[in-house]
Order: sequence, then C-alpha cells, then structure tokens
Amino acid sequence: MTDSTPPLEGTPLIAPSSTDHPLFDQVVEACRSVYDPEIPVNIYELGLIYTIDINAENEVAIKMSLTAPGCPVAGEMPGWIADAIEPLPGVKQVDVELVWEPPWGMEMMSDEARLELGFM
Repeated sequence: MTDSTPPLEGTPLIAPSSTDHPLFDQVVEACRSVYDPEIPVNIYELGLIYTIDINAENEVAIKMSLTAPGCPVAGEMPGWIADAIEPLPGVKQVDVELVWEPPWGMEMMSDEARLELGFM
C-alpha cells in the first residue's frame, strides 16, 4: 500500500525517472562512469543523480545535485555527465540541470557507496 498523504508544503519532490525507457540502464551506466573528484565513488552511487527523464524522442533530461553548493567542480560536473551520456547510441540530446532541492544528504548514497566510504 502506498502512502497517498500529500507532501507537506515546502517538501521538495524528486521527479520520477524514466526507468521503463530502453535507454535508461545505459544512461545509468554512463552516470556511473563519472566520479566526484573529492570522493572515490561515482556520482550515481553517491545519490547525486536525482532524475533521469528520457522522452519518446530519446532526449535525456537529468536533474542532479552536488554534495555541497561550494563544490569546486560545480560548474564542470553537469558537462561531465552530458559528455558521458551523449555518445550513447540512440541518445538525441542531453540536458543536465543542477538543482539544490532537495539538498543532498548522506542518506541518498547507495549501500555500495556507504560501504566504500566506510559508513557501514
């Protein structure tokens, strides 16, 4: 049973990803090839990729965050993601948007990332 309680006002929402799109798994793998230079874990496992939206024309829209707004690679990371995804066969275009809501937190990391970083 899903909780149908509406979110509290001001609660940030992460849009659902296009998990049923044929390109989804390839896009995820491309995201996994990009690492935060300060943390030895890829950005997907860190939980920095919030939404992967792929439309019928194979245009990929990514919503991502960073571990902190002052991250030294803040201006470069979206380009790294786009550069990783654009060469995939079938991808028409990639748009990467940096978002700050909801703020990234350590609870967004995968178990794999927590293990790698010694939090488990």
